[in-house]
Amino acid sequence: MNNKVAVVDYGMGNLRSVAQAVMHAASSVDHAEVVVTSDPQVVRDAHRVVLPGQGAMPDCMRELRESGLLDAVLDAAEKKPLFGVCVGMQMMLDHSAEGNTPGLGLIPGDVVKFDLAGRTQADGSRFKVPQMGWNQVLQTQAHAMWEGVPDASYFYFVHSFYARPQNSAHSAAQTDYGGLFTCAVARDNIFATQFHPEKSAAHGLALYRNFLHWNP
Repeated sequence: MNNKVAVVDYGMGNLRSVAQAVMHAASSVDHAEVVVTSDPQVVRDAHRVVLPGQGAMPDCMRELRESGLLDAVLDAAEKKPLFGVCVGMQMMLDHSAEGNTPGLGLIPGDVVKFDLAGRTQADGSRFKVPQMGWNQVLQTQAHAMWEGVPDASYFYFVHSFYARPQNSAHSAAQTDYGGLFTCAVARDNIFATQFHPEKSAAHGLALYRNFLHWNP
């Protein structure tokens, strides 16, 4: 079975660590090939696509357009497994409040900033924005991507904005940070996480490994 995975390089992703994690996961999967690419045709020819994102949403969307990769990513979203990571997840939605930026419109909903000013956590400390560190991920639906990943496992987050999908059926997991918010979205052949699997030790590698086996 051919299993070519394209990690999209449009100038804004956490490419090195994402690519290394996917390659590590692929080492145990027969015929898996991982390529980091800025070539739209390579993305179109791949069997699976990973869309990382890091930094500000307006910059990510601008660079994706200007790199010439936008159409190839949208093409992938129509017919092959697509995994969005961090801002790559936020890009899946219709709109972000960060810079009043349109997203890819693949999952109905918007992206908003944490509003936690003056609020304190259970230990008396103030909530900080961005949320930075490990937090529990509560799975809200059964999904092939969660295979072998225990519910309420800890994953690593760094973000100030979070997704609000219109349809709760598109929320695959939640995390509590001043209240529950969606931290993973899923629809058809699309799966995306706000947290960083590549920074999340064994459970993060399990997600990438599951992605290599996922046949939606």
